[in-house]
Amino acid sequence: MTDLTEITAISPVDGRYASKTEHLRPYCSEHGLIYRRVLVELRWFQALCSEPALSELPDLSAGAAEFIEDIISNFSPDDSARVKEIERTTNHDVKAVEYFLKERFNGMPELQENHEFLHFACTSEDINNLAYALMLRDLNHLVVIPAINGLCRRLATLSAEYAGQPMLSRTHGQPASPTTLGKELANSQQRLLRQLGQLKEQTYLGKINGAVGNFNAHLVAYPELDWSQFAQQFVESLGLRWNPYTTQIEPHDWIAELFHVQSRINTILVDFCRDTWGYISLGYFQQKTVAGEVGSSTMPHKVNPIDFENAEGNLGISNALLLHLAEKLPVSRWQRDLTDSTSLRSVGTVYGHIAVALSSLEKGLGKLQVMPERLLEDLDANWEVLAEPIQTVMRRYGLDNPYEELKALTRGKRLSREDFRAFISGLDLPQPARDALLALTPANYVGNAAAMAENSGGE
Repeated sequence: MTDLTEITAISPVDGRYASKTEHLRPYCSEHGLIYRRVLVELRWFQALCSEPALSELPDLSAGAAEFIEDIISNFSPDDSARVKEIERTTNHDVKAVEYFLKERFNGMPELQENHEFLHFACTSEDINNLAYALMLRDLNHLVVIPAINGLCRRLATLSAEYAGQPMLSRTHGQPASPTTLGKELANSQQRLLRQLGQLKEQTYLGKINGAVGNFNAHLVAYPELDWSQFAQQFVESLGLRWNPYTTQIEPHDWIAELFHVQSRINTILVDFCRDTWGYISLGYFQQKTVAGEVGSSTMPHKVNPIDFENAEGNLGISNALLLHLAEKLPVSRWQRDLTDSTSLRSVGTVYGHIAVALSSLEKGLGKLQVMPERLLEDLDANWEVLAEPIQTVMRRYGLDNPYEELKALTRGKRLSREDFRAFISGLDLPQPARDALLALTPANYVGNAAAMAENSGGE
């Protein structure tokens, strides 16, 4: 069998793009998932030990508590490999974790004596739902949110730098009322900030209530214990929110909410990539060349916008998976089936493609050079965009058919500055209004775009 390496991996996020995704491995690799299962199992055991109602289970000694903490803090890929070795016999991933911990408990008589309280009254989904909730919480708080925050700060900096740089807008691909480059960057930044706020407010739910969500076995074994309260306290001790109403599985609605927010962030970034690609094509941006880099295998002159194309493609793959998971995960046959289990395995792939996209975006933004001359050239070639303010001022002062007059003058035509000056000079307008119109150029007809860009701020 061929050894698994970056060059033999069948997924590009672990192969071609491994250097851009390796920071995700502590969270959503198989090792990351197994570690969190081990963490949940041991925290549950500790909680049971501290509950007086479980008289058969004594409090942990200081030595036993330290032994457990050592398992958690020093859990390694070799430990995960041992779990996988056990799984080859059990053909059950969570049961393999339980057996691994029993092996470890055999190294300390106090724990070995009580090892049957590992996984006590739990179904595998009690462990899995909490492990995935911890994975997604850590992944978002420690990786995704900081990365999107950093991108927003970068866009805010660029927005402020180019707040006053006039730029021709395009609606339906046609020349339209001018804006500024900074304002267009601010638009994307503000859209991202809104979705980022929702991502930051995301709740991560969990349950630990047995085979079908009713504490059936718990109440037979210890009917005197308020298991609902005990389980809620345990889930909340992990930094998650308790969901009391479940079947065997936590219904995953919150994961769908999370993935929908992330898909909207991805979509905003796709929109940004496509617009930037277009502006590069128009010559508004030039890309810095990199020594030794090749743009085309046959056309030596080319400097292609590959970073934005790469980001767009990876964001699209991520969204396809995110939207599938958001639709699939909340649907389970009766009290449970395993379609959610195999689907959740792709979480690392989802975020791997996001990581590749963000890396490409960062690289692409670093290559961009604004070309003010080209921006001004495009503005100066489209004086007809001033038809809008002229007919609006004509409306104010009661002139007849202003829209129709400007339509006849400009639609489908290219006019010069002199053409507009002649038209404006013939209008029956107060002199200050006429002077104001005569002072307009496509480059200074930008409304409050500069102020909006300067005020867009950071996070």
